[in-house]
Amino acid sequence: MDGFSDLAFFAMLSKEGSMRGAAQQLGVTGPAVSKRLAGLEARLGARLMQRTTRRMSLTPEGERYLVEGGRLLTELGALERAIGGVAAVPQGLIRVNASFGFGRKHIAPALGVFARRFPEVEVQLHLSDRPANLIEDNFDVVIRLGDMPDSRWTARVLARNRRVLCASPLYLKEAGEPSTPQELARHACLFIREGDEAFGTWHLRSGSQAETVKVRGPLSANDGESASAWAMAGHGILMRSEWEVGARIREGLLKVVLPEWRLPPADVYVQFHGGAHLPAKTKALVDHLVEVFAPQRPPGRADATW
Repeated sequence: MDGFSDLAFFAMLSKEGSMRGAAQQLGVTGPAVSKRLAGLEARLGARLMQRTTRRMSLTPEGERYLVEGGRLLTELGALERAIGGVAAVPQGLIRVNASFGFGRKHIAPALGVFARRFPEVEVQLHLSDRPANLIEDNFDVVIRLGDMPDSRWTARVLARNRRVLCASPLYLKEAGEPSTPQELARHACLFIREGDEAFGTWHLRSGSQAETVKVRGPLSANDGESASAWAMAGHGILMRSEWEVGARIREGLLKVVLPEWRLPPADVYVQFHGGAHLPAKTKALVDHLVEVFAPQRPPGRADATW
């Protein structure tokens, strides 16, 4: 086996997380996968994975091989596309990452429509509680909310999206409605733990005035739907994206708190491997998502490279 073939094999094995999963992907037996890994380690003279009967984990050498090797695979793919050209018809496998809540509600339906438009493209959607890394996690497209994407990659704005503070009318009737950001400190507040994002400190702005408030509360979750359910049940004040609570606000199940104050935005981006030779499947998917979200995007340029 050549070096690039071994790199691709190791990246796939790391993603699957088991000999059995890798064997199913390759259409071979588990012992064949184990034998190939052993041969690769023998050729490199280093142990890449610790194996037990229940799990596998990367050694430091394995982590370096995966990360730096992934970059080489990406560069090789770009080189081959530059020389041989990119297929005019979108086809092949494309892997997409998105957050649980937004991915389930908005990205999954959009991908269903995309699959009908481009039947030769196989789409794999992976939902997680934090954005994936394009290279290390081997994704073609990542959907991000909030911060601008990593400066190494190309990104397009899908939709502008602001966060709001909201609570149920029942909670506000019983606890009183705050009239200033400082009053939030005496209220029960609900939190969503998203990736490495700090929680418990809320930043608000009104015109030139900015306030930072340390808040606390009885409940937190890494799932936005759970936190929204708590808010509607009257457990406290929640900071949530308009995309997720807009309908409930219009229905009267939730009420916006401190509407004259603004929170950091949670704009929606699609992040991908850019360059002059973008694969047809990736270009088709990005263009499709931009089209789907166009009604929620203000006039102006939709694409930006950060």
